[in-house]
Amino acid sequence: MLRLLEEDRPLWTQDFNPLGNIFLSALVAAVPILFLFWALAIQKLRGYVAGICTTVIAVLIAVFVYKMPATVAIASTVHGALYGIFPICWIVITAVFLYNITVKTGQFEVIKDSISSITEDRRLQALLIAFSFGAFLEGAAGFGTPVAISAGMLVGLGFTPLYAAGLCLLANTAPVAFGGIGIPIIVAGGVTGIDAMSISQMVGRQLPFLSVLVPFYLIALMSGWKGIKEVWPAALVSGGAFAIGQWFSSNYLSPMLPDIISSLLSIVCLVVFLKLWKPKNIFRFKDEPASTHVAGKLSFGKVLKAWSPFIVLTVLVGDWGMKPVKALLESNPIVKIPWEFPGVHNAIVNPATQKPIASVFTFNWLSAAGTAILIAAVVSIIVTRMRPGDAVALFGKTLKTLIFPIVTIAAVLGFAYIGNSSGLTTTLGLALAATGALFPLFAPLLGWIGVFITGSDTSANAVFGKLQQVSANKLIEAGSSSVQNLSVLTVAANSSGGVVGKMISPQSIAVATAATGMVGKESDLFRFTVKHSLILLAAICVMTYLQATVFSFMIPPLPEGAPRPVVAAEATAAKEKAAAAAVATAKAAEDKAAADKAFVDQAVAAAKAKAEAEGKAAKATPADLEKAVAAAAAQGEADAKARIAKKAADEKAAAEEAKKKADDAKAAKAAADRAEQLSLGRMILVVTAIIVALLALSVIGVKTEPTKA
Repeated sequence: MLRLLEEDRPLWTQDFNPLGNIFLSALVAAVPILFLFWALAIQKLRGYVAGICTTVIAVLIAVFVYKMPATVAIASTVHGALYGIFPICWIVITAVFLYNITVKTGQFEVIKDSISSITEDRRLQALLIAFSFGAFLEGAAGFGTPVAISAGMLVGLGFTPLYAAGLCLLANTAPVAFGGIGIPIIVAGGVTGIDAMSISQMVGRQLPFLSVLVPFYLIALMSGWKGIKEVWPAALVSGGAFAIGQWFSSNYLSPMLPDIISSLLSIVCLVVFLKLWKPKNIFRFKDEPASTHVAGKLSFGKVLKAWSPFIVLTVLVGDWGMKPVKALLESNPIVKIPWEFPGVHNAIVNPATQKPIASVFTFNWLSAAGTAILIAAVVSIIVTRMRPGDAVALFGKTLKTLIFPIVTIAAVLGFAYIGNSSGLTTTLGLALAATGALFPLFAPLLGWIGVFITGSDTSANAVFGKLQQVSANKLIEAGSSSVQNLSVLTVAANSSGGVVGKMISPQSIAVATAATGMVGKESDLFRFTVKHSLILLAAICVMTYLQATVFSFMIPPLPEGAPRPVVAAEATAAKEKAAAAAVATAKAAEDKAAADKAFVDQAVAAAKAKAEAEGKAAKATPADLEKAVAAAAAQGEADAKARIAKKAADEKAAAEEAKKKADDAKAAKAAADRAEQLSLGRMILVVTAIIVALLALSVIGVKTEPTKA
């Protein structure tokens, strides 16, 4: 019945300029964002209150200004809220649960001492955990995983919750564009038609500058200029190693690898460096007691057991991000359940394509990153010999503490979805795209807005990637820029600008406060990060503008097959070429018609000559001869036309057969590739199971008594 009702409803077409003036429409579209800034930064409202109010305002604007049907607006908002609960909140819940297991069983005390054995300096611990380890988690899983895990670890080490959350949000900038095994870059390539490797190369010529800067920025926040002077060598090693790995892998390997390679390189280089170099002064927070850590106190077995939850987490999350494993985990309909969301699926028409927009909620519970973290938590329960009853009670307690963050995330994702489906977000993008020659300066701002609203660099690229490309090409066509490959820069800038928007995204703020026990203090964290987000955004905007004007040699060439700008001369040439092609097509049709007519005429003449010869041989009367010749001519014409038709049919059948064979070959190859992928996925999971089992068996018998720092 619901489906029948949906089929009868009228479709609603998006209007990106409802007020007739794009800048006025953009001002109205910005109201929910401005309210959210005001609510968090000035009024200091709780996150869930600010999130719910912002969503309500967005729905009202969508209904009364954009004339979106109320039922569609509400359905879109609910769809977004559901996506916020799964998979986003699922990651947060399982990540906090895993961290709580290490605390409850005393393993985190050992982790604290093991980190202290490398360095007791809080600044350097922040570089190791928030910057390098967080980047690895971003590359492997993305979403809220890096902030949820690394912020919780810093709190456990003794960082104040505000500093732990704020530092992790700031550190989680440079890796975001390549997060989740490079999915933001891959999506940007998919929506624009530009090769993902070209976008990866351009991002890899922007973010490494930020990667070098971020460690110094973190240290400056913690201990000022004096602190930078004390530990600048370590900051340079950490950021420099990360930047080199990021630049090399993004330019010469793949958009899927930069975060993994650069984070591991950064961790290894910093740990080795700290074995050879120590800061003159050990930095600890004000009023924090001096460390009583005794070097050499921990055995390898104790350290391995304590870190085993995060080792298993790293292995599983890495596996879950691989295409073969993901394909295997989603190969059964039971574990991947798509649901065409009622009320909004195919109810909205995109004016650019004139096609309905699909709205499908996919419950892929097994392949979700949160499930990988849950499995790591179950392994940790076994390894630490935690009683099942205690584990269940701890999960319930974890869930209870996360109620308000879950509401916040659901509300924020509801706002993101209604912003996209109603056209609010696109209106803001079109207004920025109308800035003309200054557009490259504002291109990163577009990505920043997209990530602020959606909480995802991937989503921002999906929403604004095409707009960035079209706007850049229009600049060239209008003669405002001579850089033919400008679209590669602006699409990449969407990702680069988005990375500094993540630290103030309400979704990220909610994840960080949940992980650090700051629920209800979202406004404090927002005010802590917003100024740094704006400073870094300004730096990326200036960098992008300079690359578009002064340093355009840094932009990779536009790949073959990508949509290109059409300048006046090229437009004229294209029209002439199209006209010539049309003439050639018409000429070919005329020639074929003439050839067919000649064939028919020849057949008719031959038939008439034959009939006439036969009639004369039979001494037919003139009247009979005339009839016989006419009948033969008609038959000859019919036979000739039949032969022409048969030839055309045979050619069409041959073409269809060739197409069918090509399609069958393509389907067979796809099936073979899928089978190979599933086989590889099974092999990866088997190897992973063996590694995890060996790790568990090697440490399960180690007795651990929480050490006291």
